[in-house]
Amino acid sequence: PVLSSQVQQRISFFSRNFTYSLTHHNTMANKTEEEWRAVLSPEQFRILREKGTEIAGTGEYNHHFDKGVYRCAGCNVPLYISDTKFDSGCGWPAFFEAVPGRRVCVNIYKTRKKLIYGAFSLIYDLGAVGRQPDHSRGFERTEIICNNCGGHLGHVFKGEGYKTPTDERHCVNSISIKFEDKQEEKL
Repeated sequence: PVLSSQVQQRISFFSRNFTYSLTHHNTMANKTEEEWRAVLSPEQFRILREKGTEIAGTGEYNHHFDKGVYRCAGCNVPLYISDTKFDSGCGWPAFFEAVPGRRVCVNIYKTRKKLIYGAFSLIYDLGAVGRQPDHSRGFERTEIICNNCGGHLGHVFKGEGYKTPTDERHCVNSISIKFEDKQEEKL
C-alpha cells in the first residue's frame, strides 16, 4: 500500500520493538511497468508513472466545471468531486480537497514465547490522495499521489490566499484524472 512518510515513520518506530501487521484493503494489484504501459497511453504513463507534468493550459479539465466525480486515470478510484474544484488561473485543474479515503489499521503487538502480551491498533485515514515530499526541482514541494495505485497526480500548495475552506490548491494534471458524470452519493 501507499503510505505517507509520517505513517511509515511511526510503523518503523514501532517495528523496532514490536511485531506489527498492516491491514489495507487495496483492490489494485501492483502492476509491473509492462502492465502499466499496456493499460495507459504513453502520455498517461509519463505523467502517472514517471511523475511528469502537462504543459500549463493544455489539459482537458482545466476549465471543466460539470457536476460529477474525477477518478484516477490509472485505477478508477474516486479522487475529487466537482464541488471542490475551483478556477485558480494556474493552468491546471485545481481542487481544494480530496475525497476522504480508506482506513488503514496497523495492529501492533509484543510477543514473548509466542504469546501476545500487549497489543494496540493505530488507525489512519489515508484519504484518496496521498502526499509526499518532492525535491526533484531543487526545492521542496509536496507531491500528491493516488493512494490506491501510487499514480502521480500533481502537487499541493497551501497558503496561497485562495478563498477556499482549506486554503489549499491541489494542482492536478488533467491526464491523471478522468471525469464521470455522477454525483458524490455514488462514491
